[in-house]
Amino acid sequence: MSANELPPTSGGGAAAAPLHTGPASIHGADGGTAGTDHSGEGVWSRAWRTLRRNPVAIGGFVIVALFVLVAVLAPVLAPFGPSELPGRAEIRPTHIPGPSSDYLLGLDRYGGDVLSKLIWGARASLLVGILSTLFGLAGGMLLGLLAGWFGGWVDFAAMRLVDLMLSVPSLLLAVSIAAIAGQSQMSVIVAIGVVQVPIFARLLRGSMLSQRGQDYVLAASALGLTRRAVTMSHVLPNSVGPVIVQATLTLATAVIEAAALSFLGLGGGEPSTAEWGRMLTAAQQELAVAPRLAILPGVCIAITALGFTLVGESLREALDPRNRTRR
Repeated sequence: MSANELPPTSGGGAAAAPLHTGPASIHGADGGTAGTDHSGEGVWSRAWRTLRRNPVAIGGFVIVALFVLVAVLAPVLAPFGPSELPGRAEIRPTHIPGPSSDYLLGLDRYGGDVLSKLIWGARASLLVGILSTLFGLAGGMLLGLLAGWFGGWVDFAAMRLVDLMLSVPSLLLAVSIAAIAGQSQMSVIVAIGVVQVPIFARLLRGSMLSQRGQDYVLAASALGLTRRAVTMSHVLPNSVGPVIVQATLTLATAVIEAAALSFLGLGGGEPSTAEWGRMLTAAQQELAVAPRLAILPGVCIAITALGFTLVGESLREALDPRNRTRR
């Protein structure tokens, strides 16, 4: 056999194609690489690769990162403490000092430094947003897991409870719970968390029901694995993706709802408390004299909610199986 001849195949058909070494690739007619095969990647690895190339996701991550840094470093960044009123002596009924060298964003009606209150307000909003979302996530996942695991009357009872909670407008339900629990930051956290429970419960339950009919679940059951093992080791891990995406989006809603409850006076604390919603409440009487007192916290709330929304929407698109063929 000469060096230019190919060895015959075992089936007598066409000769086998030569094997390519290195990363799998798709070659065009000109020999260039048209794309790279990432079929061996996991779901989260593929999502992370997609997010890194998405300018919308990068913008959202930057906003969220700045918000978190300001909240964590508030004691270092804020010129004054959250309850300090350094300019109280300078306040007049018809005059509120504006920006100056001593107070970069001016003073509020109580004599507090606006810049310091905005910085400390970021910490309060982050605390309420994260804790309320974790509260709602834990309660919702518990209900969704019970409904998706047991089914039958447990599923029916859990979903009727969810339907009952969804029948009441979310803000009205949060206001009712916060009013009953008392005016405090903890009551706001509980109120917002309870409102989020049915969202996570229905999402996890639906995701688990769709996973239970997959081939890998049938194969695991055929191998003799118990329902508990199949659910906790296979179904649940493959069902939490949509829930995590929803949690990211819910953080934006939690920040807005926390500000709304504080605006209504349900957040507790003194009227001069450093919290964005409370700042909006105090600014109502000075809209004609100092509109910046309402504009600045409003802009902070809007930008923070926008950041979490951009991250959540980008993560949802990155995890969507229908978008995998486009990458």
